[in-house]
Amino acid sequence: MEFSKEMFEKVPAEEKDLNTVVRPSMTYWQDVWRRFRKNKLAMSGLIFVVFITLMAIFGPMLSRYNYYAQDFSIANQGPSAQHWFGTDKFGRDIFVRILYGARISLTVGYVASILNLLIGVLYGGIAGYFGGKVDNIMMRIIDILYSIPMMIYVILIMVVVGSGLKSIIIAIAIAFWLTMARIVRGQIISLKEQEFVLAAKTLGASSMRILLRHLIPNAMGPIIVTLTLSVPDAIFTESFLSFIGLGISAPQASWGTLASEALDSYQLYPTQLFFPAIAICLTMLAFNFLGDGLREALDPKMRK
Repeated sequence: MEFSKEMFEKVPAEEKDLNTVVRPSMTYWQDVWRRFRKNKLAMSGLIFVVFITLMAIFGPMLSRYNYYAQDFSIANQGPSAQHWFGTDKFGRDIFVRILYGARISLTVGYVASILNLLIGVLYGGIAGYFGGKVDNIMMRIIDILYSIPMMIYVILIMVVVGSGLKSIIIAIAIAFWLTMARIVRGQIISLKEQEFVLAAKTLGASSMRILLRHLIPNAMGPIIVTLTLSVPDAIFTESFLSFIGLGISAPQASWGTLASEALDSYQLYPTQLFFPAIAICLTMLAFNFLGDGLREALDPKMRK
């Protein structure tokens, strides 16, 4: 059969454009960032978290006041050009003390979350991967630890270590990794039967290599979300413990101690309680917005 030139026609330019890719291909994390940026609340939370962290680090250095200097001649002043948030009953600048308190509160939140990540991920990964008696014993240990109130941890640690920032971080770290371990265990159990795990076993990979190089990286979505949401929980827990007198000792200040000191005179000087309370609320909201945005961005089922 012979073909003539009349039987073939050039494809018009409009039809060629129909076959072009509307959106360029991108990696998983690039797609996560693209979807995360579209969430305005999540981006607002991220911006505020970065802002308050930078202010906690550099803010006190840029001020001419410090958190411990007392001047009774200017005690209990309201907000002014010299003291933006006013002064407390000892004449100390509340704005600088809130920034310094942010150092304490954010340090507790970040360090406790990192310990939560290291302990909870490894513990839950081992329990979920090996299963059987190992999983049963490890989960019963978690159940026992869950039944002990955090106040018991704090009191026992203070007896052994002493009061202060170290005791708070250790107590929160001990209590917070339990939830992370359970979440990671569930993810590992659902992933360990997948084909890529069987392929790794066939190639002779060790159990720890499969766990650390294959299973845990594939469970990073829920891990990151849980880690992000654990930061405000740790901050609120530290603020509560400091508020009832089990936290940071004077002259150091966290947001909880600032609120506790202002409680006695809040009817006369409400701004002394308002500013640390609003700092706690805004920070917790920012981290919650950030965590919700990461959950939506990291979950493939939420992809539109």
